[in-house]
Amino acid sequence: MTNFQRYLRAKRAIDDRSLDRRLVGLLRDRLATRAQATDGPVRILEIGAGVGTMVTRAVEWDLLPAGEIHYTAVDIEAANIDALPRHLREWASDRDTTVSTGEDTTASTGDSIVLDTSESQITVEPVVAEAVDYADQTATAYDLLVGAALLDLLDLDQLDPLLGCLAPGGCYYFPITFDGATRFRPAHPADSEVERLYHSHMDRKPGGSSQAGDDLLARLQQHDGGSILGAAGSDWIVRPADGAYPDDEAYFLSHILGTVETALGELDEEITVDLDDWLSHRRDQLDAGELIYLTHQLDILGQIDG
Repeated sequence: MTNFQRYLRAKRAIDDRSLDRRLVGLLRDRLATRAQATDGPVRILEIGAGVGTMVTRAVEWDLLPAGEIHYTAVDIEAANIDALPRHLREWASDRDTTVSTGEDTTASTGDSIVLDTSESQITVEPVVAEAVDYADQTATAYDLLVGAALLDLLDLDQLDPLLGCLAPGGCYYFPITFDGATRFRPAHPADSEVERLYHSHMDRKPGGSSQAGDDLLARLQQHDGGSILGAAGSDWIVRPADGAYPDDEAYFLSHILGTVETALGELDEEITVDLDDWLSHRRDQLDAGELIYLTHQLDILGQIDG
């Protein structure tokens, strides 16, 4: 059994090198403009927030404007939200950022965490909730909606309630959206069938799609009342250097192999390849520092009319 919170932390560095920096810069400019035009704090809603790696990235990359920021971090998994305060404190421990605890606000929310930097005060409100339900029911009009590595798990027919939580002129940012390619290298004879079955499992899950990036781009292109500001690739590439993986990326790959194993085990169709042999071969390569993993993903940034 793998630890999902450890996986989320391990993939932080992988996401960092995958995210399209041009779109990050464009989002930074939009938020700065928004802060100048907004009377009050800039309000951000992240759905599928995990343990808070997007929050720490936003601070490190100077993505957030100076001043007061209210950051609502929503995740359906209580274990992720429980781990979020510890992650923020550990991250801040060797940086010029102070961390304090705010007050309870709702029954579904733990204590808010306040990050004070030299230019900003970021109040992070952790919430355990289903993303679409929360966005549909909130009375807050947000300046930014973030959903990273999430839209392949949500029914895109529910896109309108998500975008409906944005204030006029607010932005949406959907990075690391899976888009139809999974590769393991060096090549193995069973690769094509394993990939087909893995993607088939994605497509059979409620709301799931192995072509989510392409589907999302098409939906947003047709969405009334807004426009796409930019789209770019954000492929994951995980590879060893000199026979070893950096940081905790070997654990990340171990988790991915476990995900493939679980997914194919849930299929009711006949599997015509020796999955046990494929997994054993891949895990031996991982242990030897030889396995390479690639996926194709999209980053999409847009704005609601205002």
